[in-house]
Amino acid sequence: MTTINDHFLKLKAGYLFPEIGRRVNAFTDSHPDAKVIKLGIGDVTEPLPEAIREALHRAVDEMGDRDSFRGYGPEQGYSFLREAIAENDYTSRGCDVSADEIFVSDGSKCDTGNILDIFGTDNTVAVQDPVYPVYVDTNVMCGRTGQADDQGRYAGLTYLPCTAENNFTPEVPDHPVDLIYLCYPNNPTGAVATKETLKKWVDFARSNGSIILFDAAYEAFIQDESLPRSIYEIDGARECAIEFRSFSKNAGFTGTRCAFTIVPKTLTGKKSDGSSHSLHALWNRRHCTKFNGVPYIIQRGAEAAYSDAGQQQIKELVQFYLTNAKILSEGLSSIGISVFGGENAPYIWLKTPDNMKSWEFFDHLLDQAHLVGTPGSGFGASGEGYFRLSAFNSRANVKEAVNRIKTLMG
Repeated sequence: MTTINDHFLKLKAGYLFPEIGRRVNAFTDSHPDAKVIKLGIGDVTEPLPEAIREALHRAVDEMGDRDSFRGYGPEQGYSFLREAIAENDYTSRGCDVSADEIFVSDGSKCDTGNILDIFGTDNTVAVQDPVYPVYVDTNVMCGRTGQADDQGRYAGLTYLPCTAENNFTPEVPDHPVDLIYLCYPNNPTGAVATKETLKKWVDFARSNGSIILFDAAYEAFIQDESLPRSIYEIDGARECAIEFRSFSKNAGFTGTRCAFTIVPKTLTGKKSDGSSHSLHALWNRRHCTKFNGVPYIIQRGAEAAYSDAGQQQIKELVQFYLTNAKILSEGLSSIGISVFGGENAPYIWLKTPDNMKSWEFFDHLLDQAHLVGTPGSGFGASGEGYFRLSAFNSRANVKEAVNRIKTLMG
């Protein structure tokens, strides 16, 4: 008899974003003339930068010539991209990261889930709450948790509440944990971490033998130069942290797919007999076994993100979305809605008005203003009573969304 992975059955309802899509589709089916503005899923809307498009075209032409055609490439990524990443994202900021510690992939979402393959199922896990759902759901799928309670919290996980009272920056746990998920700039709250904050986490991880899984997918949106963009800007992080980054939000690769993960060679985990083993070697084996690499054409496009023209065009793209965030933030604040984030991140995290529940506010906005956002409770129990709006949209739609909310709530 063929059996299934019963752990999948612990998952609460549908994954958050497909559930949003289901509700929106139901609304549009019954209101075909409604002009719905979607500020829910963090999907970019603006075209790929010109420098990247030109590189993609050149790579396509190469693939049409026998002499320059490429077949299977290195699973870890082509050296031209890995070296560009190391030099521009790490060496330039004083971080000790070498090209051969970089693994190119098709998305940080994939890597934050896939990384669990190299860790034992008996590891204890800590997550920020609210939290990007992938961190929790992938741990549920592989059997690290018990059942969820009425608030959606799974037995076996350590939840680190992020609320307005603690500026959405949780304290380190009061007990040892093995795997720690940190996301900065944070999705969904838009909070950022100072070097002092990250040092506390690095010190905690080193003293407890923990591994930090650091999601820096939104680092390009940091405008305050005093804030760290990489956890490797913190002394000791090479002994306790894996970092995930993506080209999705800064360079518009959500539909093009390219990201990378840093696994330092100095990073180790414990075997069942207590001896140490290289996590870099384990991830390399997993990567080569289950992944055939990102297409050559796409990697050439990603490489162009580091050209002078690419850097300037990406900077303009990031500023475009941050201006959208400012318009949302100022517009909502002007009618008395409490707003967080949006300064060093592309997300607005707002307190739902009149103590409305998150999904109640979602339905209210959709039904009355034809706007889509993301219910805070979908990110965890501490997200109840909050709501996320994304700055990823056209300027006209963002301004229209603010006007609709003002009309609805004014």
